[in-house]
Amino acid sequence: MWTPEIADTHPENTRPAEPPKIGGPRRGGATLLHAMLQNAAQQMIDVVYPPSCIACLAAVQQSAALCTACWATMPFIERPFCERLGTPFEHDLGPGLISPEAIAHPPVYGRARAVARFEDGPARQLVHRLKYGDRTELAAPMGRWMARAAAELLPGADLLVPVPLHRRRLFQRRFNQAAVLARAISALSGVPSDPLVLRRVRPTSPQVGLTRAQRADNVQGAFRVPPEDRPKIDGRKIVLVDDVMTSGATANAASRVLMRSGAASVDVVVFARVV
Repeated sequence: MWTPEIADTHPENTRPAEPPKIGGPRRGGATLLHAMLQNAAQQMIDVVYPPSCIACLAAVQQSAALCTACWATMPFIERPFCERLGTPFEHDLGPGLISPEAIAHPPVYGRARAVARFEDGPARQLVHRLKYGDRTELAAPMGRWMARAAAELLPGADLLVPVPLHRRRLFQRRFNQAAVLARAISALSGVPSDPLVLRRVRPTSPQVGLTRAQRADNVQGAFRVPPEDRPKIDGRKIVLVDDVMTSGATANAASRVLMRSGAASVDVVVFARVV
């Protein structure tokens, strides 16, 4: 089982040590040569394209890192938080606490975890640059943070399932940001990712500005697991992956379909969530 390393909190060292994949690390001279070549290639890239902060583009010493200012204002979510929703508490009242929101509106999924609060600043900038700016290289550092946030979820997971886009939206955007994040988490954890087992079969309107009830209605019937893919879901522990969670309506709708298709459990990890 994989247990992720705790990342160094220094802004120039935001890249935690990569955990071994299932089966253990490769050994021998070929591995050392491969690492040396990768290091040399990165040094050449850094000479031509000096490293910049992945949020504000200020100069930094290491690629794929935040600058000091962005690190100081990054709204990371750490304990204490609700064990179901992953939303932070102001005060630590002991382990295993559930928020009033989770009691009043229990989610379909088991647990949700997020890297940061979705608010103005670095977290919002990273999400928008990945989603709308075609900055797919941001998926690697964002995925590392997500793997750390999901440290309790990944060791027992069987499959990562990204929240899908409708084919019309996918054609417009050219890639699914949830799928590239799931791929990055998979590379770190060894948990396989499958972007095709869950399909968005109905286009939905943007959720911005909708009430909780309207958001739930908007995604009702939007997802489906194809019959031929149900054996991939049956009895499996699923981790659903997305970039942002607001009310949880999308995560609930997708989780409900996965559970009805035979999933043993569904947990959720996102990069940012509205608190």
